[in-house]
Formats: sequence, structure tokens, C-alpha cells
Amino acid sequence: MASVSLKKSYKCVQSLQQFYTGGPYAVASDESFLVCACDEKIKIVDLSNASIKSTIEGDSEAVTALALSPNNNILFSASHSRQIRVWDLSTLECIRSWKGHEGPVMGMASDASGGLLVTAGADRKVLVWDVDGGFCTHYFKGHKGVVTSIMFHPDPNRLLLFSGGDDGSVRVWDLTGKKCLSTLEKHQSAITSMAISEDGWTLLSAGRDKAWNLLVKVVNLWNLHDYGCMTTIPMFESLEAVCIIGPESPFAASLSSLTYPQTKKRSDVPSINFITVGERGLVRIWSADRALCLFEQKSSDIAVSSGDEESKRGFISALLMPASQELLCVTADQQFFLYYPEESEGSLNLVLRKRFVGYNEEIVDMKFLGDEEQFLAVSTSVEQVRVYDLTSMSCSYVLAGHTDVILCLDTCVSSSGRTLIVTGSKDNTVRLWDCQSKACVGVGIGHMGAVGAVVFSKKQRNFFVSGSSDRTLKVWNMDSVSDNNEEVLTLKAKAVVAAHDKDINCLAVAPNDSLVCSGSQDRTACIWRIPDLVSVVALKGHKRGIWSVEFSPVDQCVMTASGDKTIKIWAISDGTCLKTFEGHQSSVLRASFLTHGTQIVSCGADCMVKLWTVKTNECIATYDQHEEKIWALAVGKKTEMLATGGGDAVINLWHDSTALDKEEAFRKEEEGVLRGQELENALIDADYTRAIQIAFELRRPHKLLELFRELCRKNDMDDQIGKAIKALGKEELQLLLEYIREWNTKPKFCQIAQYVLSRAYSILPATEIVEVPGFKELLNGLIPYTQRHFNRLDRLVRSLCILQYTSAAMSVIQPEGNEGKLEGKDAKLPNAADIDELSDITSVEEEQHHKELKGKNSSKKRKNKSRHSASKKVKGGD
Repeated sequence: MASVSLKKSYKCVQSLQQFYTGGPYAVASDESFLVCACDEKIKIVDLSNASIKSTIEGDSEAVTALALSPNNNILFSASHSRQIRVWDLSTLECIRSWKGHEGPVMGMASDASGGLLVTAGADRKVLVWDVDGGFCTHYFKGHKGVVTSIMFHPDPNRLLLFSGGDDGSVRVWDLTGKKCLSTLEKHQSAITSMAISEDGWTLLSAGRDKAWNLLVKVVNLWNLHDYGCMTTIPMFESLEAVCIIGPESPFAASLSSLTYPQTKKRSDVPSINFITVGERGLVRIWSADRALCLFEQKSSDIAVSSGDEESKRGFISALLMPASQELLCVTADQQFFLYYPEESEGSLNLVLRKRFVGYNEEIVDMKFLGDEEQFLAVSTSVEQVRVYDLTSMSCSYVLAGHTDVILCLDTCVSSSGRTLIVTGSKDNTVRLWDCQSKACVGVGIGHMGAVGAVVFSKKQRNFFVSGSSDRTLKVWNMDSVSDNNEEVLTLKAKAVVAAHDKDINCLAVAPNDSLVCSGSQDRTACIWRIPDLVSVVALKGHKRGIWSVEFSPVDQCVMTASGDKTIKIWAISDGTCLKTFEGHQSSVLRASFLTHGTQIVSCGADCMVKLWTVKTNECIATYDQHEEKIWALAVGKKTEMLATGGGDAVINLWHDSTALDKEEAFRKEEEGVLRGQELENALIDADYTRAIQIAFELRRPHKLLELFRELCRKNDMDDQIGKAIKALGKEELQLLLEYIREWNTKPKFCQIAQYVLSRAYSILPATEIVEVPGFKELLNGLIPYTQRHFNRLDRLVRSLCILQYTSAAMSVIQPEGNEGKLEGKDAKLPNAADIDELSDITSVEEEQHHKELKGKNSSKKRKNKSRHSASKKVKGGD
């Protein structure tokens, strides 16, 4: 049997995080990214794969308004703090901020040039700002309520501004004359959306109005020549957005080829097609001149589980994408739908091309889906299962049918090739789903409590097992489920057993389908024989409830993970504990075998993912990528790719990076050897600047010390060191200061450290040195040792002065013929080249001084001892 290569490291290659919690958002004009409000933070999201490109920290207040400049370089934001901020997206720095409103800013927009910003506030004011100067250019007041929507006229030559409020009025403002041109009062409630036609002479407004004793939403069309209302179209639902379809839009091309019922057109109303979305969660397309609905979705893509009308969550916003003209709709549960029109058999269909989930809530369970493992089925704290495409990290589809939160799921590919999902929920039922039809094909009813664990058979794949908080196990037969079932079947239980004294948390089926293992809160795991559920052995030894069980793929043993922070491996034959793995700091919630049963991966409430070797009981790697408990762990059967999710609503994907890390280490070693040879060549050529640069790149402080010591012995040392310091970047300068701090702590190297530091201060500007990260801490580490070295050198200089004075005064010491050679007053102090000798002299003097003091102390002790003994003798003689 070939030896198995163990995995040594995993790398988090992709992460799906929460990026939208509701509220404002903005799309880049090139559709490359999306800017979203996430509580008090601002997330910049890549629209290709829903990954977070960057995060802008707010001011601890919820974001209320966002807008992008036309060139996508500037972001404008406002929060409940009433602070308006201007962000440079290239550096993510706030370049300007100010306050202008007396209440929260409810909306903002940038004009076509990007030089003006308009803000609408809850204080009933509309303010226009000069972006570069940060001052107010226009102050408009007239609304009787909160200003809910605001927009510039799309034609830059027409300096008009439109605002809508919850007083039901739309106001048209003239930026040139700084006055209100007209007040459009046809609505009876708040204005939710406005749009302007392609020719710029028709305004569409949407609001909630009472008509025919019903609370319906209407769309009004306004003529911008005389500001009169041309027509009112009832919508019969609460609308949230209206979008005008342009002639270049793919929606216009699809509508032109369709046939509609013959209705009378109004000659006084322009031929405009527009899209509306609202509380029903349906996209509808309307003709303005016919007052006719041209298209309506047959069913909503928003999953609604219960029949209660209040639980329906529709769209809260929509817009047409700037470049592709696709329709982007936002739901109340923080999801982004991207629609594209498609014509088939003379009818129009809306294809849901992408679905991005902005907020997933707590991740409860997840499993890879299909043979190629390109999809991931995820259950969160909602009633649906969300299936993600791992290439784009978008939600491909949603399985809805449960009436309460889904607690567990499992996946398999049946013998006929069907991809199936089984789910267990708090509604006490289990459901079987077909991924091809995206529908429920079977329901299992019989548990009296929440179903907390489900698992498919591994070999035959014709049954599954469920465990519940009612402490029972049930084996469900899938033989009645055929490939062409159109109705939801009622599944039958083949066997039932009262398995534990407390809730059942986890289940596992043996690779040969002969056994099933259950783990419970009663701190035991039990092994049962299938299909009759006869007890085989009970595994007792954990001190807390068991959260995960799994059979070994190669050995006759089973693994359990418990709330007592341990993982145990048990023998199936007699139930003895074979191994115990300790290392987690809190409950171990999930554990699974890897590498043909030779390794284990685990995760727990300590937010850690750990990789273990079974043979040595050793934890070889620990990863910290989550901020809360990790409830879910999925392992790919083919690639052994990992997926983790937890209470932080984050899904992380992990790939085996053992081979890549090995190649990277080998490459770095090879590169280090080559760079080391370059360093030696630079020393031979006396190119000290190049040698210092290479030493910095290789992170060799000892070599740097030798280079600076060598330079201190040169005649042109000032120029050489100055040239080397000028060539350093900000990162190398920080490293140099850190190295100097370390060298300065040792008397042997302090002279070189002080000299290099003085050259750095004299050459580089003070502002550049102060901007070095951690400069204050570095300076605090340099000052005490520098003071100590200064005091030591000061003592040395005074000693030398006394020695020179004594030598000059004692003419007996000076030989004849050498008069005048000793100049006491003009005696030179040691230079930088002799600095090492001064250090040695100082250290020798200190040692001699220490020995003299020690000798004096010992002589005093001997004298005192002799005097003491003499006094004793005298007393004895007396």
C-alpha cells in the first residue's frame, strides 16, 4: 500500500461575509463594484464574486445615505450623526467632512460633473454643496415633511433639481435662479421613487395613495414643460421603485418583438415603458400611453415559507445597471437580484442571473453538493436552504418549504444520478429535495420535537436517518421516491427507537451502511445496527454533551467531539476509548476525518479550526478566521476542500496548501541563496549601498552591523553611509530604526548604532522620520540606553583630561628631547575609527575600579578581624 502524504496546512482562499444590512447602496458606473451600508461601516463589494474589496470605518452611527461620483473615484456618505463625508476610494481616506442639516440625511446625489452634491434631510431642507470647497451653494426649504428622495436632472445643461417628501409633494428647484419652479401635488402620501424619461421632458413619480378606498400605489406622469400631470396609473400594490426603460436597454429589444392586446393609446401621453417593483416581490413592466401592464412575473423569486401575509418580504429598491442595463432589485431580507430579459416562444422571461445575499445570519450547517462539489448547501437561521455557486459565490437557488428554522442537512447523489438534499427543521419534519427540479419530493412527519440531525446512507443511498429532540431515531425509506414524481410524497419510517435520555445532536452512518452512531446531550454516543436499530455498544467517557460523530473510513472505530473540549476515538468492537485529542479551549462542535482516516479536522466554540494527526495525537496547524462559534464544517469527498461557517455569518473556503507552501519555501530558500551571493559580490566590488539594500531585503541585521562597522573605518564614511540611508524606503527605514534600537542596548555595538542614527537624523527630513510607523515606541527604547552610554563616555573624557593634566604637570615623566610633543590643551578626542578602543579602555577601567573596591573591602574586613582577635587576647590577659 502506497504511503499517504499528510496535509500540513490549509489556506483560506475565499470568504463570503456579510456586506449589507439594509439601507442605502450605490453601484459603480462600470459595474465593477457595489458600495453598501453595513451597520456603521461601508463595504465595497466586488460584483463578480461578492467578495469584500475593502471596508470603510464609519463614525459608530448607522449610515443613512450613499452616493458615488460619476468617475467612481469619490464616495459621499452620511450617517445619523449628520456628518457628511467625502472619501477618496483610491486611498480610502476621508478628504473632507462637514455638517449642514439639523436632522439625519435621508438621501444624496451627485450631478453629472461630480462638482455638486445635493442632500435631503429629515429637517425638511434640501441643500446643494460644492464638493471641492465644502460650502453650501443652495439652500431650499419648502417641504412640510421629511424629504425622502432627491435627484438632479440627467441633462447637465438643464440645472434642475427634483425632491420628493413624505408630504406627498414633488418640488422642482431651479439652480440658476435659486428658487422653486413648481410644486407637484397629486400624491396623497410619501414619494418613494422618481425617474425622468430619455428626452428629459417627462417625470415619473411613485407614492402610496388612497384610491377607491384601497391603499394602492400610483405612478404619476408629469409634463416638465408646464409641470402638469398627464396621467395617473394605479398599481394596486405598494411600490418602492420605478425605472424607465431606455431605447438601448435589452428590455426594450425584448418588448418590441412581443404582441399585446389592442388597447387605445393616448396621444397626449408619451410612449414610455417603465418597470415597477414593490411589496409583492414581482417585477412588472408598464406602458404609459396605454396604462397597461405589459409583463408580470408569474411567481416571486423571494422565498416565503409561511402563508401569513405579514411575513411576505418584497422588494425595497431597484435600478437599471448603468452599463449592461440589467435590473438590480434589492429585497427586504438583504438580497440583491440581478435580472436579465430573455425572449422564448413569443413571451418574455426574466432570468435571475445572480443572487447575492448581503446578510446570512448564523450559519447552522452546510454540505458540498454534487459529484464535482461546485455548490454548497447552507442552512442558516431561516426557513430556507440556500445553495451557493462556489465559482461566483452567488446564491444559485433557494429551497423553501419548511415553516420554521432549518437545523441540519445532508446531501448525496443517488444511484440514479439525482442530487438530493435532506433537511431537518424545528417544525418537527424532515424534507427531501431534488436539486434538479429545485423542489421538495418528500416529507417525513412523525417526530414530536425539533429534528436536530439527519444523515444519508453511504453505500446504497436508499434511506436516511433522523434524530430529534424527542430522543428518538427514525430510519426513513426512499424507495417510493422516483425520478418523475410531480407530487410531494409522504415518507415512511422503517424503524424507530428511543435512543437517548436527552436531545440527539448528531448522527453518522458507517461506510457499509450496517451501523449508525448517534451522539446526544446525555454525554453518550450509541452505535445501532441497521435496519432494525438494535443497540450494539454505548460509548461512555465524555463529561459534556456530544456534538459530532463520524465513522473512520478505513478502521473499525468511530470519532466523537464533545463539549468537554476533547475529541475521542472509540473501538466499535468493545466501546473502549483508543485516543483522546486535547487542544481546543472550548466545546468542539464539529470534527471530521481527512486523508483516508489518518488526520482529523475540527472546529469549535473557541473560533478555531484545528488540523490533527491521528497517529501522534498532534495538532499540526491552527487557524483563526472566525470571530464567533464555528457551528458548521463541510469536507469535500474528492478534493477534501473545507468549508466552515458559524455565528459570525461568515463562510470560509479552505484549500490544501501543503504542496504550494513547500514550493514557496523552496523558492524562498533558492532566492535567498542567490541574493546572498549578490550580497557577497557587492561587498567584493565595494558597493556598500547595494549591499545594504540586499541585507535589508534578506532581513539580516548582523550583516548590516558588519557593513556599517566596515563603513565606519573608511575615510569617506559620511558620504557612504549617507548614500546608503538615502536609498532606503519607508519600510527599510523602520527596520533600520528597530535594528539600531537593538544594537544600542549593547555597549559593544552602541557606537555604531549612535553614529548611524546621527547620520539618519542629519540627512533625512524630520517629517519623514516622524511618519515612520511606531516611531514613538522606537524613540522610547533608544533614549534610556543612549543616556547610559553618554554618562559612561562623559566619565571616560573626564578621566582622560585628568590623565593629560597629570602627564603635563609631571615633567619627570617626559623624556628629554620630546618637549612640546604632548599638547595637553589641544589633545584630540578619539574619532569614529577608534571608538571600539575607547569602549575597551572604558570597560577595562571599570573592571580595575571594581577590583580595587573589592580589594579595599576585603582588606578592611581582614583589619577588622585582626583587631577583634587582638582585643580578645588583651581581655584574656587581663
